[in-house]
Amino acid sequence: MRACNHPGRWACAMLALALSACHAGSDNAAEVQPPDTAAQKIPARPDPDQPVASGNTPAAADIAAIAALSARFDPQRDPADDLDTAKVEAQRAGKRIVLDVGGEWCSWCHRLDAAIEDDGEVRRFRDAHYVWVKVNFSPENENAAFLSNYPEIKAYPHLFVLDADGTLVHSQFTGELEKGKGYDRGKLLAFLHDWVPAESGPAR
Repeated sequence: MRACNHPGRWACAMLALALSACHAGSDNAAEVQPPDTAAQKIPARPDPDQPVASGNTPAAADIAAIAALSARFDPQRDPADDLDTAKVEAQRAGKRIVLDVGGEWCSWCHRLDAAIEDDGEVRRFRDAHYVWVKVNFSPENENAAFLSNYPEIKAYPHLFVLDADGTLVHSQFTGELEKGKGYDRGKLLAFLHDWVPAESGPAR
């Protein structure tokens, strides 16, 4: 009966019990809240204009363009455009340009290709000092307008050595480089050494 004699204490006890229940309810409510997915990040889509790991970069594109200049004698290619590409690379890398005039029909043209491509030393020296450009001459396309800017050609293949700005430096009759049914390695190397750009250092 003593509790009835103190209504204030009873009221305080009831208030404390109610507040405790409310606090527990709040905690439980917080624990069962579903996860908020609104802030999750969506992966960005790849930008096709950016370089990618496959090698699709400006540098790779430049390398492919330079390699295409000497890939084959192609009547569909524009030698003036190819020369412009070669001049950019020659000026960038301190090289000279060689115009290799011939055609897929020309057996000696293919022998010259083999003499360079099958000999690691010759190929590396050429690539280090020259930008090699094949210029087609065939019934399909004689490239007469382009070749009219250079001395007369009497036999194929014929090589024109140009400075990086496209100025003619030397006209080479390749018959002078032949030996038997192929090309003389020593003469071919001597030709390449003789016309190395001056800024590349001693030719030999």
